[in-house]
Amino acid sequence: MALKGNLRDVTITQLLNLINLARKTGTLTVEGPKEVAWISFNGGKLIYAQLGNEDGTLIGILTKAGKMTPKQAQVIRTHAGDKRDKELGLLLINAGYLTQQDILIGIRKYVLDIVYQLFTWIDGFFRFDADVLPPEDSITIRLNLENIIMEGSRHVQEWEYLQEEIPNLNMALNFVERPDANIRDVQLTVEEWRVVSYINPKNTIHQIAKANKMNDLEIRRIVYGLLQAGLID
Repeated sequence: MALKGNLRDVTITQLLNLINLARKTGTLTVEGPKEVAWISFNGGKLIYAQLGNEDGTLIGILTKAGKMTPKQAQVIRTHAGDKRDKELGLLLINAGYLTQQDILIGIRKYVLDIVYQLFTWIDGFFRFDADVLPPEDSITIRLNLENIIMEGSRHVQEWEYLQEEIPNLNMALNFVERPDANIRDVQLTVEEWRVVSYINPKNTIHQIAKANKMNDLEIRRIVYGLLQAGLID
């Protein structure tokens, strides 16, 4: 019988603690208000994650991680044909295009981003299906849940704070109008530049997040940083 319930009664933290302590193997399905997530475990270790219709293929993950451009990804997809992720990963490594470490780091970040996002879900249904694992062609990893649970708790605190600071994502952003606020003189990350490039009175924060494939926590974090730097209002 599958373990199932509502996130209002059992939090993600409690679920992960249970899976960790019981060394469970299987897949946790979480249906949130907007999306569905699948998180897989083997012996209590986190091995795989997928969120909604997000591109969870190896090429999609590596593109999101900045390991290749969308144009490069399209070329690789064309030449890869029907090759699965494991086979494609080996080809990329053998061709010297990427290292095994590059691939594992990209997958690790992708999986953790999904799991940390789940910590902010307070409403939804969950079901744990024992012994159900990802497709065999998926590239999996093994991560201890203890550190993830601790980091997830910090994400919840950050999420609550940012929600208070930026409660509405359906508003537009504007650059400040003052002589000493020159955006070109500020060192920004790649993600921050992507957000900045979409700032105009026609785009809401939500639209900017969607265009950059960012979740609510990621976009709030960047907007908050730009606000604190005095670049936008």
